[in-house]
Amino acid sequence: MVELQGIPVSPGVAIGPALVLDADGYRIPRCLVAAEDAESEFTRLQSAVEGVSALLETNRLNTSAVAGVNTGDIFAAQLQMLHDPRLHAELGRRIREEHQAAAYAVSRVLHNYAAALRRLDNPLLADRAEDVLDIEKQLLLQLGAVSRQPLSELTEPVIVLSHSLTPSETASLDRRYVHGFCTETGGPGGHTAIVAKGLELPAVVGIGPFMENIGSAACVIVDGDRGRVIIDPDEATILQYTERLQQRESLSARLAELKDLPTETVDKVRIGLSANIEFPYETESCLERGADGIGLYRTEFLYLSSSEEPSEEDHYEAYSQVVREMNGRPVVIRTLDLGADKMGHRPLAEQEHNPFLGLRSIRLSLKNLDLFRPQLRAVLRAAVHGDVRVMFPLITTIAELRQARMLLNVVAEDLSESGIPYRSDIPVGMMVEVPAAVIMLDHFVKEIDFLSIGTNDLAQYTLAVDRSNEYVADLYQSCDPAVLRLIATSVKIADANHTPLAVCGEMSSNPGRALLLIGLGVRNLSVPPSSLHRVKKAIRSVTLKQCTQIAERVMTFDSARDVDLYLQDRLSDLVPELIVH
Repeated sequence: MVELQGIPVSPGVAIGPALVLDADGYRIPRCLVAAEDAESEFTRLQSAVEGVSALLETNRLNTSAVAGVNTGDIFAAQLQMLHDPRLHAELGRRIREEHQAAAYAVSRVLHNYAAALRRLDNPLLADRAEDVLDIEKQLLLQLGAVSRQPLSELTEPVIVLSHSLTPSETASLDRRYVHGFCTETGGPGGHTAIVAKGLELPAVVGIGPFMENIGSAACVIVDGDRGRVIIDPDEATILQYTERLQQRESLSARLAELKDLPTETVDKVRIGLSANIEFPYETESCLERGADGIGLYRTEFLYLSSSEEPSEEDHYEAYSQVVREMNGRPVVIRTLDLGADKMGHRPLAEQEHNPFLGLRSIRLSLKNLDLFRPQLRAVLRAAVHGDVRVMFPLITTIAELRQARMLLNVVAEDLSESGIPYRSDIPVGMMVEVPAAVIMLDHFVKEIDFLSIGTNDLAQYTLAVDRSNEYVADLYQSCDPAVLRLIATSVKIADANHTPLAVCGEMSSNPGRALLLIGLGVRNLSVPPSSLHRVKKAIRSVTLKQCTQIAERVMTFDSARDVDLYLQDRLSDLVPELIVH
């Protein structure tokens, strides 16, 4: 038995036979084509680019559906790289003027790009070099210059062992057969790691050289919780990890039985438990898990899943499908929550130095009314089919909220004059995502019907931390006492004004943190469909008094670490079923 230590990037445990992939040490030899064949060679390259473009778009959509739009955006960024005019100009010059073969030109140019990123001595940019090499490999596969790995021919469960895996390869892993993977290279900030976590695939990376002494029949355990990889484990170790797997599977089966039971504490305090979705077809998963409704319908997929800007009909069809399928359950539709840097359909702003503090979300919509109007019209039209509510993101000032509400009224008048069926009496809410909104919340509540706290952005803007920046990612803590005080303040103001309030950020999907939120007075949570059962189990296992005691204790702490350790201990005491040892 050999135990290796690496970097845990995706939690969970997987046991199975090893599938050892060859290292990506391929080298494309220098090869020239005849001058008269240069143009056809360039045409062949263009066909390869189209093929890779289609593959990346498929990866983006599939990954977004499973792991969220933010994870899927990794492939949107790769698409931008693939279609970079400078890249195409350099490839065209090499093929047309220097008569290089397409595969050789691709290999040289993209290897040079990756090497330039690595020379910057910036770990974050070095991780982006893997995206460049991923594009290179996909183009070489399309051109027939390298062979595909046997991942598409699997019929039995395996653990993949590789020198490296690209984001595209990770996204295309068939999870019916690939139960986990480990690599010699990689880091926690790389896109391969992010995709693995989004797909809930146990993974350990950055182990260092280890594959030379592994046979293809070796049994492997990947412990994504602790960053361990165990080669040829003994019987006692296999038994230990098998019991952990059985505990997880048994827990999932027991939790599924909660579907039709109410989400209420032991002393019968009802908690609204809704789901966050990004795609219309996710409603099936929400209904299967007993969601009370859709607490957050992210509409960004309409803008990101097509090369053209969505029309009013595109919006209407998507919203109507969700509303009809939820069959009377409330559906909260959040308007566009993207930055100008993500809007590839048309240039909406000059390049911004800090997009997170720039033209995004409601700011972007209000500065581009021809973008905003079709979405609002579609929301009002879809409202005739059920309980629809509209919510504006990143509201910072009263003026923004009033301008958005005024436009909603104008759109309603337009629909009325055109004789198009619609509803204008739908509830209007806002996201609480910045400290300024909390400070002015006593004014905001007089002009809206409901509130939803987005803890992801609230933590980011409160702590001044870009959570995608690995240099300061450890400072991003949604349980930081400063964030908790803002949440508590928001709840008090909402309650004093009889305004419904929900929490829809990732914080609410953690069972221990969900109990804390309830103790702080939150009575509505919205979580990813995959978290519905676990959060419901936690809620049904405690009393309101126990949640209140948790909150009172937590509010005396001065660090996020103390909060998380305490919540883990309390969850272990109150809901031990949710703790897999």
